[in-house]
Amino acid sequence: MKNKSIHEFAEVVASNSPVPGGGSIAALCGALSAALAEMVANLTTGKKKYVEVESEMNEIKNKAMALRSKLLDDIERDSYAYNKVMEAYKMPKEDDEQKILRNKAIEESAKIAAEVPLDVAQTSFKILPLAEAVVARGNSNAVTDGLVAAMLARTAVLSALLNVRINLETISDKDFVFEYKNRADVLQEETLFYEKKILELSPF
Repeated sequence: MKNKSIHEFAEVVASNSPVPGGGSIAALCGALSAALAEMVANLTTGKKKYVEVESEMNEIKNKAMALRSKLLDDIERDSYAYNKVMEAYKMPKEDDEQKILRNKAIEESAKIAAEVPLDVAQTSFKILPLAEAVVARGNSNAVTDGLVAAMLARTAVLSALLNVRINLETISDKDFVFEYKNRADVLQEETLFYEKKILELSPF
C-alpha cells in the first residue's frame, strides 16, 4: 500500500472497497505529520543562526524518521486488521459449534482492530513534542510547516481513536472495552491540549 503513488492510493481509497479506510488514512496523516516535522528540522540544521539547536534538531530528525516509517507500515496494518474482522463475520453459523467459533473469531479480530488504531494514535501523539520543538526553535521561515505538522498529528490521533471506539462496540469483554475507552478518552484530551499549546506559538 505504501509503495503506491499518491494518485493510485487516492483511487483505491475512493473505490467501493472498504480498505484502505479511515484507520489507514489516520496512519497516513501521522506519517505526513512526522515528515513535516522532519523537514523543518532539516531546514534548521546547518544554519549558523540555529547552531545552538543543531543537536536537538538532529535528534528530532531521527525520531521523526522512525515515526514516519512506522506509520507508513501501519497503513497496511490497519487494512489487514479490518480484513480479519470481515473474514470472521463471513464464517459459517449453521450450528451451535460454528456459531461459537464464529463469535470467538469476531471477538478476537475486533480486539486487534481496536489495538491497531490505538497504537497508531499513540505513535502519532509522539509527533506533537517534535512539532512543538520545530515551531518554537526551528527555522522561522518554516514555522507554518511545523504548525501543520501539529494539526496533522492531532487529526491522526483523533481519527485513529474513532476507529478504536467503533470496534469497541462489537466487543463483549467489558474489562477490555473499559480499559481501551479510558485510554482513548485520556489520549484525546491530552492531544487537544497539546495542539492548542503549539498553535498558541503561532506568530500569525
